[in-house]
Formats: sequence, structure tokens, C-alpha cells
Amino acid sequence: MTATAPAEEQLWSRCAGCASLLYRKRLLRNLDVCPECGAHARLGAPDRLRQLVDPASFVALADRPADVDPIGFVDVLPYPHRLAAARTGTGLTEAVVCGTATIAGHRVALAVMDFRFLGGSLGCAVGELITRSAERALDERIPLVLVTASGGARMQEGALSLMQMATVSQAVAALREAGVLTVSVLTDPTYGGVAASFATNTDLVLAEAGARMGFAGPRVIRQVTGRALPEGFQTADFLLRHGQVDMVVPRRALRGRLASVLAAAAAGRPPTLPPPAATAPRPQAPSTGTTSVVPESDGIATPGPDEDPWTTVRAARHLARPTTLDYLDAAFDGFVELHGDRLGADCPAVVGGLARVDGRHVVVVGHQKGHTTAELVARNFGMASPAGHRKALRLMRLAARLGLPVVTLVDTPGADPGVRAEEHGQAAAIAENILMMSCLPTPVVAVVTGEGGSGGALALAVADRVLMLRNAVYSVISPEGCAAILWPDRSAAAQAARALRLTAPDLCRLGIVDEVVPEPPGGAQSAPAVAAELLRRAVAANLTPLLDVPPATLVRRRRERFRRYGAARLTGVGVR
Repeated sequence: MTATAPAEEQLWSRCAGCASLLYRKRLLRNLDVCPECGAHARLGAPDRLRQLVDPASFVALADRPADVDPIGFVDVLPYPHRLAAARTGTGLTEAVVCGTATIAGHRVALAVMDFRFLGGSLGCAVGELITRSAERALDERIPLVLVTASGGARMQEGALSLMQMATVSQAVAALREAGVLTVSVLTDPTYGGVAASFATNTDLVLAEAGARMGFAGPRVIRQVTGRALPEGFQTADFLLRHGQVDMVVPRRALRGRLASVLAAAAAGRPPTLPPPAATAPRPQAPSTGTTSVVPESDGIATPGPDEDPWTTVRAARHLARPTTLDYLDAAFDGFVELHGDRLGADCPAVVGGLARVDGRHVVVVGHQKGHTTAELVARNFGMASPAGHRKALRLMRLAARLGLPVVTLVDTPGADPGVRAEEHGQAAAIAENILMMSCLPTPVVAVVTGEGGSGGALALAVADRVLMLRNAVYSVISPEGCAAILWPDRSAAAQAARALRLTAPDLCRLGIVDEVVPEPPGGAQSAPAVAAELLRRAVAANLTPLLDVPPATLVRRRRERFRRYGAARLTGVGVR
């Protein structure tokens, strides 16, 4: 519905769906659903809570994370100014409201997102609050209900916002292991990093009528594919037809449907305690991270920290840069490729199988690009489809069953944003990889060898040790995409690259990356054999200490790693 005055002062509203002029009080009685055409208007978090929970039952979380500006992001406005404007405009402190309440008498923990606040974007504070809600649900053994409305991860917090996908997902994993019900309610819109993590990896996924959900937004898909989108694409009914949600529920029936689900959960056997690996203790503030570099050998150059990030972006994308198959040939021995997701497809953008490194058997999974236009097209430019993510998932589960370590090689501009990928559940496929990797009871070493693009990269990078080649990049969004959204035009991509703090030294200082692997002078493409040897040494050195760690301890430490990216733990952490 559209109107010019504040909601509380409006007498009339015009429906955005059918353009009918509606009496505001009548619209409110109908829960902001147009009585003429059924269009569901977007709700802010306070209104959503009033509709869903029992009167006077909601108790907000008593604590709130500290404000953070972890990378000092500035576009046409400094990030703190954008936060201040969002708080003034919404009356909220962040893009989510969290607490406990009862729904039809059933006690739940709740996290309700608000799209009005910077597009409901997932930043460190939002991730921290939702994670605390999940931890409260685990402590009290009560269901967790997530109401999502988001455009994705928050660009202004760089790769740290990307990490929140893993942080919240592993909190959901702990609830799954403990037998505590988790429910997400998708509202309009739910996209990007939220769709590809906790919005779709809960036990039940409900979609409110009129909701839209997907990994990539319609505008991005049209730009990438140059195709018109099918009628009703990414709508709640589309999601239901393609098996991506449990049910579509009109707003008036939503509270009653949640009550039925909660009653069924309460009638089951009491949740059991999680295994020791599932519950990570609340960690203290982490180290801010110090750049660690593989010891240099003769002729190995390590460019200075002041090198222009846009130069690094272009180096990461160089067509001659070694690919995953190149590294498998030169840095690993005896690679045996395994194909297929066992559900009907074999994505060429993801390769994986059995190999050896320093004589030790491992499972290796990585993105595969190419060196020529024909190879890039055949491999979909390294952009994995849902089948690619499911193939990776199958191979990592095989590794766990065989007791083999996992090595992942990350080199992708992002996950496949095409229509077919959305039809086959791209967001849920990424979400399941992130959740499963947080539980994998075997060592995992991830290496960003070229581009580490958004959720497509994180789907292979929830690891015990995360390494980056010196000329690789890892980011929540491409510089071009960031510039197109926050700057007047895409020509500001170089500025966006600097603002995003996406280089290996920056990410090492932020604690996202553990080690920077040097490259030969001129980059990995100038001496692929030397680059492969450096990668082999780095993988072996980081894998060896993990081999004797008990599986439960591995999982616990991995979860502690990603839990530390919460806002309360980032005070004082920054790159300037």
C-alpha cells in the first residue's frame, strides 16, 4: 500500500497491487491485506509482532550488541550516517527485533527482521542478535521462529557480514542436533545471504502469501541472463510448486498455522541435550588477526599492503591464473574425479574427488573456471548451480564417512544467478552446505585461490583454516555490484574495491583469513608450477596439526571461529 503521511496519521491508503483507495482503519482490521485484491503490504517488525504473538507476552532481549563500523566503509555517505538515518526513520536500533514470547500459549524465541532498516540487511549486529535468540532457544529448549525480510548481507560491513551466514547457520545446526524445532517464515522480500542461510535451513519453511524469495534478485538475473523472467517467478506459489517451502499461508491464517506447528512440537518427546560438539561456549573477544604468510622461498614476492585493491581484483580474475584442475594436477597427486549430485545433474562449475597431498589421502572440492572463452562458458564461469553445491555436499559427507580430511579451493564470482538455478533451489542448496560444513566431523582447509564471491564462496569455505593466495579476493559482493547500488554509477568499482576491504592482508587483519599464501612475481599465472608448490606447502602445513584433533573438538572450535564474528566481539576491530 502506498501513502505519503506517517502510517499513524493516514486516513486512506492506495493498494500497490490494484490501486484501490482503501480506508486505513479497514485495512488495519484486515492485517494490511488489501480486501479487494489480496495484496499483502510489507509489515515492520513491531506490527508483525503484534499480529503473531500473544498480547503483552513479548520480552525483548535485554542486551544489545555494540555498534560496529568494522571496515570504515564510506561511499557517498559514511556508514555511521546511514545507520543513524535508518534508526531515525524506523525507531529501531537494528534491522531485527529479537526476544521471547508466547504464540497461542507456546513459548518461543523470536527474531523478526524489518526491511525498512537498510533493506533488512544482515550485518554483524543483526547476526549477533539472531544468534543470541537461537542460543536462548537452545538454553531454554523452546522453538525458534525466524521471520525474514531482507535484501541480503550488508555491503558496508564487507566480508564480516558474509560470515554472519555461517554464524547463524551453526546456531540453527545446534538446535537441530538438540531436537529443538526451528521455523522460518518468509515474507516479502527475502533474498541474498539471508535466503541462502537461516531462512531456508530451518526444520520448517513457511512462506507468507505474496512473499518473494531467492538467492539472486530479479534485476540481477535479468542483467546476467538477458532473459525475461517467467510469470510469478520467485513468488510464494512458485516456491511451493518447486518444492522449496512447506506451505504458503495467508497472513490472517499465519498465527493459527504457527500455533498448530508449535502444538505438534510440544506433543513430541522432550528435546535431548546436544552432543558436546554442538554447543560452543560464548567466546571472548578474539584477536583482531595478524597477517601470517607462508615462509618465503627464493624468488617469491609478497607485494606490499598498500597495493591498490582494484589491481588485486583484476589479478584474481586473470584468465591465465591457475584453476582448480591446474592445482589438482600440479599440487596434488593421484586425483580421481567423482561426478554427480545423485539427484539428476553434474555441475561442471564444481569439480571434486579423491587425491593425495604430501602422501595423505584427502577429498578435494573446488570451483572450476577455465582459460579460454569456450572453457569459461562450458564451466559457467565457475558459478555453481544447486547441483554443484549438492555434489560438493555429497563429497564432503563421503569424506566424513571415510574419515578423510577435506580441502576446498574457492574461485568463483558467485553462485549461478540464473532462472533454472532459482527453480532448483539455489538459496537452500547454499544454506545446506553452510550448515553441514559447520557440523562436519573431519578437518577442513579452504583456500581462496582467485575470486571469493559472496555466498557461492562461503558455501565451500566454512573451514577450520581459511587461506588466501596473495592476489585473491574475498567479498560480500563484487566491486561492480557494490558501485552500482551505492555509487552514482558502475565506474566507481575501483572505489568500491577499496571500501570493501577484500584483499588477503585486509581479511587477515580482520581475522577472517588465517594465512596469506605468497605468489610468484607477476602473480600465480606467471609461474603456475611455483604457485602450485606454494599452495601444496601451505595446505600441508595447515592440515597436519588438525589431523590429531578429536572430531568433537574440531566441530566445537570451528563453531567458535565463526561465532566470534558477532558485533559484541568486534568492538575495536577495524581496518583503516
